[in-house]
Amino acid sequence: MLFEPRSGRLAAWGNALLAGLVSPDEAAMSIVGEDAVHRVEGLPGESGPVGLTLALGRLRALGVSGLRVALPAAGHPLGLSGPPEFNARALEAEEAVVAVGAAVGLVPEVAEAGPAGDVHVSVTWHCLPVREAPPADVPSLGEAERELAEALREATVLLTRLDVAGSGPVADAALSAYRARAEAGREALAPGYPPRAVRVLALAQRVDLMVSLAYESGHGGAVAASEMAARTEALRPVERVARRALVAAYNSAVEARELD
Repeated sequence: MLFEPRSGRLAAWGNALLAGLVSPDEAAMSIVGEDAVHRVEGLPGESGPVGLTLALGRLRALGVSGLRVALPAAGHPLGLSGPPEFNARALEAEEAVVAVGAAVGLVPEVAEAGPAGDVHVSVTWHCLPVREAPPADVPSLGEAERELAEALREATVLLTRLDVAGSGPVADAALSAYRARAEAGREALAPGYPPRAVRVLALAQRVDLMVSLAYESGHGGAVAASEMAARTEALRPVERVARRALVAAYNSAVEARELD
């Protein structure tokens, strides 16, 4: 629901810090968000886990000039460039951050503790070697925006036809949460991102929400096994477009600086 990967927050606010647009404490607080704590393990020069503020400073000292997001899925290594060991960890987590200017990447490990309604989330970012090469299958912002507009039309038609167009209390609650967070500006990127990136991110999150509702609403009108399989096959390319657009939006600050 309202897909906001932790790798996106880390890259967006890390890029704002590297550009000198926010303070280290502001960046760290924004990255942690509603989680309890984030730590970084395996940083070169550090013998154990360290806090985000220190970790971001260490990355800058290593020569990191930007951070890119990877959102890989089975058969789609989106944003990755290797080696296989890093790709495997990123695929397991379904997300990662890849540094620009130093051959390191970060993969989150999420742990939850506490009773329902009072769950504390801690995140350990594992710093690992990466291959310095162009990331896989990342579109430009313009390409992502065009793909999203078409995907949104296709998803609306598809979900209506399959009777999972977003009806019922669960869907209503999800849509209400989306609107509330949108009005509060929660989906906006960090300082330094172009307005087009903010627009693409919001649209990608909207498409992702629709796909999530479809997957979580049971079989809807697709009562036959063949119809359920057909729905999954139809939704997969829409989901891929949304993930590609998310990566394009989060990575746009780095891409813009490289063009200057």
